[in-house]
Amino acid sequence: MTTRESGQRANPAGNERLTAMTGTVLLVLFVAECLTLLNMGKLLTLHFFLGMLVLGPVGLKVGSVLWRFTRYYTGSAAYVRRGPPGPLQRVTGPFVLLTTLAVLGTGIMLLVEGGGPGGGPWIQWHHMSFLLWALVILIHLASYVPRLPRMLSGQPAERARTVLAARTTRWLLLCGSLGLGLGLAFATYHLSAEWGGSGSLIP
Repeated sequence: MTTRESGQRANPAGNERLTAMTGTVLLVLFVAECLTLLNMGKLLTLHFFLGMLVLGPVGLKVGSVLWRFTRYYTGSAAYVRRGPPGPLQRVTGPFVLLTTLAVLGTGIMLLVEGGGPGGGPWIQWHHMSFLLWALVILIHLASYVPRLPRMLSGQPAERARTVLAARTTRWLLLCGSLGLGLGLAFATYHLSAEWGGSGSLIP
């Protein structure tokens, strides 16, 4: 493969846009998830449902971020020219990833293990990881949200056919991740009944 062909395949702007699109969807879902904390008595099942739903988009965002990381550090010319993320994002990024995995991992363990006396150690770990995640994500969002309009904008320098193909691929990936998350959520939300939830999405 020639250098030109390799450059055509490398699309850091598209990768950034996919990351931004997925991050925007996750922001909405995480806000909704946090709102269920205001009335866990009635919204526990919805809390479990949203917790499983985000797994698909989280997996996609992790994949897109790791793809950029890998292409940059393996010397892809297009990614090297675009440069690494900003200093604050480079510092907070790993902590966002680790705390997000901790919150979701402990939540999955709570769902799998079922309700017990006081929830066992998993519920304490879930609470602690959530507090750490909330702190890190607020710092991360402070540098991320102002950049969203630019990251979500079009690619005027590229050919229309290339833009259309890339846009279609991004939407397919995003919709596929949401479909996967929805499948997991619908398959497991009834397990909230073991924690005292209604077992129904309608409170």
